[in-house]
Amino acid sequence: MIGVELSLLLRRRRVWLCWALLCALPTAIAILLAVTKIVPPPGPGAQFLSAVLADGQLFPAAALALVLPIFLPITVAVVAGDTIAGEAATGTLRYLLVRPVGRLRLLAAKLAAVAVFVLLAVVFVTVTAYIVGVLAFGVGPDASLGGTGGITSLSGVVLTPTQLAGRTALTIAYLALCMLALGAVGLFFSTLTDSPLAAALGVLAFVVASTVLLPLDAAAGIRFYLPTRHWLAWVDLYRDPILWRAVRQGAAVQAGYVLVAFGAAWANFATKDVTS
Repeated sequence: MIGVELSLLLRRRRVWLCWALLCALPTAIAILLAVTKIVPPPGPGAQFLSAVLADGQLFPAAALALVLPIFLPITVAVVAGDTIAGEAATGTLRYLLVRPVGRLRLLAAKLAAVAVFVLLAVVFVTVTAYIVGVLAFGVGPDASLGGTGGITSLSGVVLTPTQLAGRTALTIAYLALCMLALGAVGLFFSTLTDSPLAAALGVLAFVVASTVLLPLDAAAGIRFYLPTRHWLAWVDLYRDPILWRAVRQGAAVQAGYVLVAFGAAWANFATKDVTS
């Protein structure tokens, strides 16, 4: 069942369009920075963006920071919202359930497909940004692509390219988990409606609500449990030593959203009267 869902995912043109658009944004920004040589000062703008002119190997981290707040959640909302609602809208959901496929198994396969989508989305952005960053900005005077040179971390300590690659891999895993949490929420909304657009808008409303509540003092009691609060915890992976506390807390919160949202989706879908 999972293999079938993955095959369907990879054959959809809108999925490849989402990946292409995600990769296009950092590519366009890299070209703009390479031409103008103007970057924001340290602090303003996306993380790491002020350092990319000195070393293109840092551009993947900057690219992930660029797509994380808006573009990545939108693509996840579109794909996750289409999981069940899309089948209902096209009239194929009823025929799927006629086959000897349990509803829990179908939901698990849909979530697995969303997980692959978000993982590949983050990987594609990272790989594209690395290639574009090195081509546009080169490597720093003290760094090398595979040698013993180094890249300065956020703590001022020099990291080897191998260490940087390892921390980037951890960042990919962390951000994929964050987006999988949104995907699970989208799967839940997708079981509530026959409209993929409505499900996607529900996910985006969830993200907007979390973002709006985050700075409010009245929401201090629930602030820790807001998903967007932990999205930037991956920045601590680029410190030396790594500050693991925020990363562990963020991963626990995101995993909790995956479990709760998937459980809610199953509870609703297991008793839903499917007529389309």
